[in-house]
Amino acid sequence: MIDRRNFLAGTGVLVSAGVLPGLAVAKAGAQEFDLIAGPVRRALYEQQLSDLWAYNDIVPGPEIRARKGERIRVNFRNNLEEPTSIHWHGIRIENAMDGVSGLTQEPVQPGDSFIYEFELPDSGTYWYHAHNKSWNEVGRGLYGPLIVEERISTFDRDHDITLIIDDWRLRQPGVLDTDSFGSLMDWSHGGRLGNWLLVNGKSRPVLKLRGGDAYRLRLINASNARVLELDPNRFGGKVIAYDGKALPESVVLPYSPHLLGPAQRIDLMVVPDADFTIEEISGDQPFPLVDGIVDGISRTAQSTPSIPVNLIPEPDVTGARKVKVVMEGGAMGGFVDITYKGKRLEGEDFRKTGQSWAFNGIANLAEAPLFTVRRGETVLLETINQTGWVHAMHVHGHHFRVLSRSGADVDDGKPWRDTFLIGPEQTTEVAFVAGNPGKWLYHCHMLEHAAAGMTTWFEVS
Repeated sequence: MIDRRNFLAGTGVLVSAGVLPGLAVAKAGAQEFDLIAGPVRRALYEQQLSDLWAYNDIVPGPEIRARKGERIRVNFRNNLEEPTSIHWHGIRIENAMDGVSGLTQEPVQPGDSFIYEFELPDSGTYWYHAHNKSWNEVGRGLYGPLIVEERISTFDRDHDITLIIDDWRLRQPGVLDTDSFGSLMDWSHGGRLGNWLLVNGKSRPVLKLRGGDAYRLRLINASNARVLELDPNRFGGKVIAYDGKALPESVVLPYSPHLLGPAQRIDLMVVPDADFTIEEISGDQPFPLVDGIVDGISRTAQSTPSIPVNLIPEPDVTGARKVKVVMEGGAMGGFVDITYKGKRLEGEDFRKTGQSWAFNGIANLAEAPLFTVRRGETVLLETINQTGWVHAMHVHGHHFRVLSRSGADVDDGKPWRDTFLIGPEQTTEVAFVAGNPGKWLYHCHMLEHAAAGMTTWFEVS
């Protein structure tokens, strides 16, 4: 039986720093990339083949790298048997390129193509993933890293390492459990949780690092619903960026564990002087994710790289547009009046529609936006979690500052984020300048929660 007690017991894969399995580059030419979505059979556990969906036949999809200020073109083709689209998570791009089926574009039909073309205004760690029936398509493997380098590189390729983490739900004898996609139990509870963790599509890869050198580790949580618990202090990791946005200086976390929610990213700087292991520590015993092996000592003394911060308009809460979102529903949430597509749900409606969560009493995309603001206005968004579950709330097209979080301290310095975690019975306030015109989603990135009602939208006019 594969479970949390043994789901990281696979054989390690030894690789050199900067070149990890599954992270090929999808490049057709200068700032041009090709992505093809289609079915593929790949092993997730030992030699057992699973039926996956992948970009360019690999999971994760190929790493797309470009520089800040460049304009990239992605030639996308859909070879799946269902419609799909691609969302570029965390990038403040043109609304028409945001990739949200049914809001910013029509989904790309089987056999059809679509060109995504946009400028990269900010450096940092981002990722791309399917945004049509995401609970199904991302869960089957449709995601990959998007790395935007600084105009002048701060870490060379050998010292800049992407680690994209995902949990998979496997059934005996170690193949992807496809029958449980769409489970109403997952939709109304904690979301789809897996029992097998992989990093860059591999079980416990091993990094060969040079002692005394500074390395940038870009961690991305691509799980449908799992909140990863990590402790960078165990291996001397300092935080240099959250959700793609660099801090003014590296910091040592004053607490443990660090919770890395679905879709969130954290960049760590590590200067190894001995072997170390990155572990997930939510269980009774730590689960190894990645091993760092010191292989030789640096021949030249290196200064600690300094990463330039991205310039984002600061919110001015004086006179800000105040918006309140009350999150309700789900298992153990008690009875909630929910309206879906203009109809109040009753009896069997909940099972038939799959809707069990609501924002301000409304499930999923309403015809009218949650709010409309003028470009340049500051939005003060207060989210009140009246459910029994944790949620990962994502704002499309913008980054925000977390101003307050009931019952917990706010991160020192209020770093920029695009996704925040909110616990049961917690209230969180975030603020951002609505500087990007168009229609933008605000939703829970526990993908089953989003599908079951936790999705709304706002408009910047």
